[in-house]
Amino acid sequence: MSINKILPKPTHESEPYWRGCHNHELLIQQCNNCGVFQFYPRSICTSCMSENVEWVQSSGKGKVVTYTIVYRAPNKAFEADLPYVIALIKLDEGPTMMSNIVHCEPKKVKIGMEVKVFFEDWSEEITIAKFMPGKTTNII
Repeated sequence: MSINKILPKPTHESEPYWRGCHNHELLIQQCNNCGVFQFYPRSICTSCMSENVEWVQSSGKGKVVTYTIVYRAPNKAFEADLPYVIALIKLDEGPTMMSNIVHCEPKKVKIGMEVKVFFEDWSEEITIAKFMPGKTTNII
């Protein structure tokens, strides 16, 4: 699938995350010293500063913390998506990540709404983790 949007460029720290998305797995980091989960990818634990962090599969479930509905596209590549929701999602493991809520009327999104991960292939290399309403992880 070819998408006319600027694609993310994986870095050394984020490459395992993007590889997980490509495999339709939501990967986050967990510290082997203190057990804290974290997202976005970093080389050290944000809780205890240990370098002993590893990638683990998230349940892919969480709740909407806050959101906004976008009615005006930042550029032509996003016009077909209008209106769309950008949200902060608190994963069941603890970290918060920013993503889109899809497969739901934007006006039906609510703070506290339970969501599950959904993967959208943007290219042969890049797959984006988005979220949709629901509790059970059902990766499509």
